[in-house]
Amino acid sequence: MTRESLDAFGAFYRTRPHPCPYLEGQQESRIFTGLTAEGADIQYEALTRAGFRRSHRMAYRPACPSCNACVPVRVLAREFAATRSQRRILRRNADLSEAERPARGTDEQYRLFARYLASRHGDGPMARMSAEDFRAMVEETPVATHILEYRDAAGALLAACLSDLLTDGYSAVYSFSEPDEPKRGLGNFMILRLIERARARGLAFVYLGYWIAQSPKMSYKDRFRPIEALGAEGWERLAG
Repeated sequence: MTRESLDAFGAFYRTRPHPCPYLEGQQESRIFTGLTAEGADIQYEALTRAGFRRSHRMAYRPACPSCNACVPVRVLAREFAATRSQRRILRRNADLSEAERPARGTDEQYRLFARYLASRHGDGPMARMSAEDFRAMVEETPVATHILEYRDAAGALLAACLSDLLTDGYSAVYSFSEPDEPKRGLGNFMILRLIERARARGLAFVYLGYWIAQSPKMSYKDRFRPIEALGAEGWERLAG
């Protein structure tokens, strides 16, 4: 995306540098813009293809002063073939029911979200999110957003994935799961289900956000092959 095409979307701003939550010793900064109510879907899709992500009614992209480790990635859903271990994850969770819900935060979702953050990301900024903050994250969206819920046979909510539907695929906004069910591989399962849903709709991609090779929390994303990364020459397949 050129400077001229960025200008067509209005004003962009840059955050002040602050400690990076993924790489020790690095400083994080972002550029961001508001998603207007009118034409937000067109604006958001163009920005997504340019490596931006959505949070509430804003689109952002890392613009760090001395680091470019965050690489936008997207799975090629039509060509994806699950590995043996990924097929095991799908079988392991075949007992779960899936329901697509409107972008409305519930107390039940928040309780699971809070347990997940306390277990996996207790030292991060999101760990301080209140129920009101959670509802805002889910509900403040100017685009086609839904939340996928996964429940066991007893009806207990084990996982949820907030995602946006684009004309060329899904964008995974945020997912969380039951920390007491590590053997299920619920995080990987939700990505696999998004890929399957994209294929069923004839969509090309599942946008997974930023891949950071040096961060254990973010490096898992390149397991979903084939996958493309956005670089100086545009979207290109990751080797390997």
